[in-house]
Order: sequence, then C-alpha cells, then structure tokens
Amino acid sequence: MNDLPEGPVTSFDSDDSEDAEVRPGPLRRHVVWAVAVTTAGVALGWVGALFRIGPEEFGLPSAAPGALWPYLLAWAAIGLALAAILRSVAAKVPVHEPETAAIGVVMIGTRLSLGWRPEPLEVAGLAAAGLLLVAVWCAVALRGAAVVRRSEEVPRARGTA
Repeated sequence: MNDLPEGPVTSFDSDDSEDAEVRPGPLRRHVVWAVAVTTAGVALGWVGALFRIGPEEFGLPSAAPGALWPYLLAWAAIGLALAAILRSVAAKVPVHEPETAAIGVVMIGTRLSLGWRPEPLEVAGLAAAGLLLVAVWCAVALRGAAVVRRSEEVPRARGTA
C-alpha cells in the first residue's frame, strides 16, 4: 500500500529556506563585490549585444554601429552606484540575492544601450528605472527586516507583562 506521511514534510536544507543573509564585513570586501558584480553585468550585456537569435525584425538588433565605450563606461558607473546601494542595505539586513538584481539591471541596460545607442537622456531614463527597481528591492528587504524585528519584540513584551 501507499503510506502517506503523517505530518507535513519540512526537511528543507537551511540554504534553500534562508537565501537572504546579512553581509557585514570590511569596506574593501563591499567594494570588491560591487566592482565584480558591475563587471559581470557589463560583460554579459556586451556579450549579449554581440549575438542575436533570428532576424532583426523579430528581436533586439545586434550592436548598433558607433562608439561603444561611452555606453560601457556609463553602465559601469551606473552599475557601481546600484551595487553600492544594494550592498549597503545587505550589510544591515538580509537581502535576497542582491547580486542577481545588480547584474540583471546592468546587463539589461548595457544590452539595450549597445543595441540602440540611445541619447544621454534615454540612458538616464534607463538608469532611473534601474534605480527604482533596486530601491524597491531594498525596500522589500528593509520592510521584511522590520516585520521580523517587531515580531521578535512582541513575545518579549508579553513575557514581561
């Protein structure tokens, strides 16, 4: 016969259930992390701009002709700022995969910039959209930490009364 377990299965690894963690440490570790994440995002965006699947009318165009260094440098600076924001919040509260957010935003921004070579105002708009995404990512982490902190304080307050 098929026997079903009597209770819910809760044998998850601690790594699976607790992806977010506080990342304290010396400043140089945070700087190296921000530089590495930004470099990965810019490099993946650049490589993505070199390849295209299908004809241009069905997808993103391949890298447009023209100077690419201004766009790479712009997204490197934008990526460093976004990574610094994410890492500063991750040093205080648990943030779920900050490297994924930083690499993703920088990669998409670099890919779009190299595909269409937008004007500086449009690049600033892309950077603002990336900043908004990172701000929401950090706000969710800060809100979650505040809820956990409050839930831990309530039982202590009840125990003393």
